[in-house]
Amino acid sequence: MADRDLPPDLPPTDASWSDTLSLAVAHLSAADPRLAAVIETVGPCLYAPARDGAPLAALMRSIVYQQLSGKAAGTIHRRFLGLYNDRPPTPTELLATPEDTLRSVGLSRQKLGYLRSLAETVQSGALPLDRLDEMTDDAILTALVQVKGIGRWTGQMVLMFHLGRLDVLPELDLGIQNAIQRAYALGSRPTPKQVAALGAVWAPYRTVASWYLWRFIDGPAA
Repeated sequence: MADRDLPPDLPPTDASWSDTLSLAVAHLSAADPRLAAVIETVGPCLYAPARDGAPLAALMRSIVYQQLSGKAAGTIHRRFLGLYNDRPPTPTELLATPEDTLRSVGLSRQKLGYLRSLAETVQSGALPLDRLDEMTDDAILTALVQVKGIGRWTGQMVLMFHLGRLDVLPELDLGIQNAIQRAYALGSRPTPKQVAALGAVWAPYRTVASWYLWRFIDGPAA
């Protein structure tokens, strides 16, 4: 997946979550023989959202990581958090931090603008992070992409890995496209529209299907 640095998989500990994953895997295996083969190759599903209640932290992190290698982005991100006692800042704290201070940790002016835009949008209530659980997937994506520096892919990652939405298919993701090309023996990488069409039968568990496709193309999680 292009520019991907996802939260690590966490073994599900809640019985109901394990049951949900079992239902998802059974549905996907029955709905799509090619995906069933992928599931057989990858093995048990370890997908679990990082339910630490930190969508704002995830969005800030995604902005910092944009267009950088994981190592360089990780260094800048750690320095950024270090300005706030090694935790993500609140919108008010971020907006009160001088630009020179933020630039000193390695943030570009463009990313500074994105972070400030995010903080202002949250502070104004235009992006109600405290009510995301009450909103539909489409409504969340619509709200997120209004923020400079946050696109559809980033919004989908928040849905999948921080809100635990089970029916998200990141059709723009290169990793997903490459995995489908390999699993389905296609002559070329599928377009986003083709990914969406192919994945229609995976509903309502397209997030789980995506997890399997990423693991299929990337290999086992470390």
